[in-house]
Amino acid sequence: MIIIGGGIIGLSLAIALRKRGVKVLLVERGEPGREASHAAAGMLVDDPAEVPAPLYPLAAASARMYPEFVHELQDESGQNVDLRDCGTLVLSPKPEQAGQAADQLLQPIWQLEPALADSSYVARYLAERSVDPRGLTAAALKAARHREVEISSGTTVTEVQVSNGRVAGVRTDKTIYFAPAVVNCAGAWAGQLSPQRFPTRPVKGQMLSVVEGPALRHVIRSPEVYLVPRSDGRILIGATVEEAGYDKRVDPDTIHRLQQAAVRLIPALAQARVHEAWAGLRPGSPDNLPLLGATSLPGYFVAAGHFRDGILLAPVTAEIMARTVTGENVPYDLSAFSPERFPN
Repeated sequence: MIIIGGGIIGLSLAIALRKRGVKVLLVERGEPGREASHAAAGMLVDDPAEVPAPLYPLAAASARMYPEFVHELQDESGQNVDLRDCGTLVLSPKPEQAGQAADQLLQPIWQLEPALADSSYVARYLAERSVDPRGLTAAALKAARHREVEISSGTTVTEVQVSNGRVAGVRTDKTIYFAPAVVNCAGAWAGQLSPQRFPTRPVKGQMLSVVEGPALRHVIRSPEVYLVPRSDGRILIGATVEEAGYDKRVDPDTIHRLQQAAVRLIPALAQARVHEAWAGLRPGSPDNLPLLGATSLPGYFVAAGHFRDGILLAPVTAEIMARTVTGENVPYDLSAFSPERFPN
């Protein structure tokens, strides 16, 4: 079995397949875990108000799987993954006629996050988790190696090989690897491989992290910006959604606008120091839903196009695709995610 792509989706699937005794070669164009997975904020959003309706069953299932998913990765890698369960505050503009009674109902929420002083918003508390995607992918990479997944990094797959009407392996910029089955987990690059070109595309997101700011407990989401605290004191501030092709350059003006939006929510962030700024390429699709399952080419499968939900959906995607590849029953309706829903 060959997996194309070494982000959290490919790594999680490789581990799930190795649990079933499948021999796995993972081929990654760069360094495993350094593209969209490295750039993500790690909010595990499973709120039906914020998740597309067809995706909600998978999002909810994957969120439930996360504690055990992280526990296994930590156990097998010996590396800590920063999974937090302090919840999320979702902010929305305060109605002009909210009234004193509404203000009193909201008071306990404001007490949870004293640094959030802007009274022009109301907040809704969600019992969501968040995770550090960098720690997660690092642990997944170590766990994959622990389970003897073979990894070829710095190797770009250029074509899926076909023989006698079915998959025969992949051609790379260096060699040819033979296998009876291939799973395309190449993220924003998934649509570039012949003979089937999926309509995936890169969707750029810029964000930053700050240090020496206030101690936030909750993830905070507003219409303008979100803030994701880490256990080491960093606070992530993001993120843009840009159609910019494969351009990963960071624009200082954009980073400044994000920072100022965060300061308007949390005034104490004005004293924080920028630690890092970066851009990543989310794997988008025309309907912003992932492509999951078998293609019309026997032996060829795809798990890509997760857009903003790749970190959240990693556990359930790994389970779904491992079952699909090995011919097991899949207990989810995947019709909305069929790779065949888009004409070539």
